[in-house]
Amino acid sequence: MGDQFKIYTKTGDDGTTGLFGGSRIKKDDIRLEAYGTLDELNSYIGLIRSFDLEDYVIQLLIMIQENMFSLSAILASDNKGKQITVDMGCSEEDTLKLEKAIDLFEKDLPELKNFILPGGNQLAAHCHIARTVCRRAERRIIQIKEAIDLPDNSLKFINRLSDFLFVLARKITHDNNEKETFWISK
Repeated sequence: MGDQFKIYTKTGDDGTTGLFGGSRIKKDDIRLEAYGTLDELNSYIGLIRSFDLEDYVIQLLIMIQENMFSLSAILASDNKGKQITVDMGCSEEDTLKLEKAIDLFEKDLPELKNFILPGGNQLAAHCHIARTVCRRAERRIIQIKEAIDLPDNSLKFINRLSDFLFVLARKITHDNNEKETFWISK
């Protein structure tokens, strides 16, 4: 067996975790909350990807998941680890891909005149959950943005991603001939 990779290292048993670069921080650090939320989001995107979707959407979701890993690596890097992650981050091109998809999907959707209650079929509901997790990730990243020197386009990508997930939920509902449930103020 020798050098086989072990899942458990026991190094976190004291309530700390290691960053890329070697330093250790407490597991309740906001930095871990930020990249842990991205990990949660990435898992929801994987769940969405497990459904029967158009290849175009699957490819977008894979690109999104790859960006979630890159952002997580950046957030998990100390000063020494930044040498490893310096070229990572979300590109302007990736953000434009999300915008293009949003525009494409919206062409076939009814005009939005009210807030929509999250739901629809199971897949649309998962998209709504992913959207809310994405918004939480954005809030956590904003809390530590200056301290970690996040690449400029990364926050823009996360913001656009939540819009994409909302429109994807609407597209799925529409494509399945289901009605959206509108919130009407009483």
